[in-house]
Amino acid sequence: MRVYPDKLQDHLKRELAAVYLVSGDEPLQQGECRDAILAAARSAGHTTRQVIEAGSGFDWQQLTAEAAAFSLFAEKKIIDLRITSGKPGAEGSKALNAYCQDLPPDTLLLLTLPKIDRQQQNSKWFKAIDAVGAVVQVWPIEPQRLPGWIERRLQSVGIQPSREAVQMLTDRVEGNLLAARQEIEKLLLLHGPGPLDAGQLSAAVMHSARYDIFELVDSALRGETERCIQILDGLRGEGLAPTLALWALHREARSMAQMSADIAKGLSPDRAISRAKVFSKRTGLVRQALSKLRTAQWLDLLDLCHQADAAIKGVGSQQPWLLLEEMVLAMCGVRTTPPLRGAARR
Repeated sequence: MRVYPDKLQDHLKRELAAVYLVSGDEPLQQGECRDAILAAARSAGHTTRQVIEAGSGFDWQQLTAEAAAFSLFAEKKIIDLRITSGKPGAEGSKALNAYCQDLPPDTLLLLTLPKIDRQQQNSKWFKAIDAVGAVVQVWPIEPQRLPGWIERRLQSVGIQPSREAVQMLTDRVEGNLLAARQEIEKLLLLHGPGPLDAGQLSAAVMHSARYDIFELVDSALRGETERCIQILDGLRGEGLAPTLALWALHREARSMAQMSADIAKGLSPDRAISRAKVFSKRTGLVRQALSKLRTAQWLDLLDLCHQADAAIKGVGSQQPWLLLEEMVLAMCGVRTTPPLRGAARR
């Protein structure tokens, strides 16, 4: 069964297939399709998940063994199988055919692959999956369809853009969907929901270009302490709510902590970054930052985020902007003396 990406949510509301194959080279759409399937599976009671990386030299008996393994607690599970090469090979083809011919109970198989060529689509393993499950093929958004895609994304977060605003944003992102998502997130923070015309979009772009909270995050990852303090002072001087700066810092710290933990468990930095769906232009920056701080330090940053959130809400005597400053300095790799942090834990 073929399911188009824009129809996937409707499909998942109606039914949940036993096997899903998501293929394509457009990372944003592929990641969102995967996330939607995983969320639907969890809602249907699939509480355990086994991630299998089928790289070079992979033993396909692992799939057979995982399919045959039953939980002692009778939990439904997800087998998250990632075929990075896009071609399972002879052994993989046999294993996938066998799996589809004898589907294990209470198990959902989610396969992720790069773009599949026509030869692969004519293979037995692909046809077997197509017969018992759902195939979701992700394609890049064509230039003529991009304005409509951006307009729908804006509307989904409560922004009603004018035609001129949509075209201006389309020109700004130059076809990069990950960049488009980031720009929409920034617009929602700076402008909020409601009507948006070209003038308002231009003002928001100028505002964010002056003291950009996303540039604050990247400067912190680069270790640019003076630049971080300058941006923080600028954001504070412009009257930006500290909640917005905290949102950006918390999101980055959480992502970095997860990647750092994955690397500590044996995953390669490139694979950890890929799993986190890091925008391609930021991979070098993120890799450098991951080598600078340990997992425990990223977790300490999350602790600071919780303290800053409490301070913003008026809990305790700590100052939100001082905590934000401590956070960016820690992200830069500057060791600070945190007397307040110790007091907060008592």
